[in-house]
Amino acid sequence: MLTQQLRELERDNIVSREVYQQVPPKVEYSLSDYGKSLTKVLDILCDWGEAHVEHLMQNGEKVVLRCE
Repeated sequence: MLTQQLRELERDNIVSREVYQQVPPKVEYSLSDYGKSLTKVLDILCDWGEAHVEHLMQNGEKVVLRCE
C-alpha cells in the first residue's frame, strides 16, 4: 500500500526516489521541486491536524504529530 502510494507520487513527480547500492538496501524519498510547491497546502493541513488532535484522540484514534 505505502509502496504503491510512493510510486504514484514519484510517477507524478511529487517525490524523488534515490536508491543506494548497499546491504541492507536503502531507499530515500524527498520532495521534488514540483512537490515543494505543495508546501503551503501541507502546512495548512498540518495546522488543521494540530488544531483537531484532541477531537481525534477523544474518538480513540492513534495520533502521531510530526509537522516539520
